[in-house]
Amino acid sequence: MLYKILSDKTFSLLMQLHAKEIMDYLFENNHEFSILANTKEITFDPKLPEHISKNFKQVILFTLAGYTYESCQIDEENLYFEAGFGEENFGSFITVPLYAIMQILIDENPVFINLSYPYKKEQEEENRGLEKSMEIFTSNPENKKLLKKKK
Repeated sequence: MLYKILSDKTFSLLMQLHAKEIMDYLFENNHEFSILANTKEITFDPKLPEHISKNFKQVILFTLAGYTYESCQIDEENLYFEAGFGEENFGSFITVPLYAIMQILIDENPVFINLSYPYKKEQEEENRGLEKSMEIFTSNPENKKLLKKKK
C-alpha cells in the first residue's frame, strides 16, 4: 500500500508543489535555506570539471546563502541558481528539478522531506509516444495479425 502511494503520479506532483510552495514562502520572507537533491537529476552549466564532480555522492547538499541565494529563481518545474565549486570556486548555473529535491532544511533541520518516487513529465510524454505508435501500428489490419493474442 505504501509503495502504491509513494509511486503515484498525483502524490509525486503534490510533493513537488509542496516543495515549491515552501521555497516560495522562504524566498518571500528572505530566509536562506539548504536543499538535499538527487545528484544525477541536476544539470550544471557549464559542466563541472571531472576533478570536482567525481567526488559527488548520490545526493548533494546545496546551501542557498549569500550570492547563491540571491541568484535563485524558481518556476513550476525547477529551482535555478549559481554556485561556485572546488578550491578555484568554479562557477556554474545549476538547474534542480523540483522532483529531485529530497529535503529542504533550515539551520540543518529538515522542514520538508519528499518521500515520493520522482515523477517526470518526460515519462508521460514517452508513454504517450509509445501508445500513439502502437495505435498507428494496430490501425493496419495486417499488423494486428502480428500481435500475439492474450489468453
